[in-house]
Amino acid sequence: MTASDILRSYFSTYERKDRPALEALLAEDFTFTSPNDDDHINTACYFEKCWPGSANIQRFLILDLIENGDEAFIRYECEMVDGKRFRNTEYFRLEGGKVREVDVYFGRDVTST
Repeated sequence: MTASDILRSYFSTYERKDRPALEALLAEDFTFTSPNDDDHINTACYFEKCWPGSANIQRFLILDLIENGDEAFIRYECEMVDGKRFRNTEYFRLEGGKVREVDVYFGRDVTST
């Protein structure tokens, strides 16, 4: 699988609320960083803090996906079940076909035009 394939699968697990599929995509030493969390939280903390939010996610629309070997940037629009939308950018580092590291850069809410 390419980095693009892995990232599309990663976001799809949130849409499907499929935690076991997400766990299978993460490297053993996975870390996650976002403006809301400490730097490089581990898998257990990631699932404690981030996974509950999947209940509110309707879908992701991938706007840009730039892949360079085992690294990729993705910009997406997320639609929540209540209809609200926002955009974010995330940097992914992969290792051995698994997601090793995610750094999130928050975007803005999307308003209807």
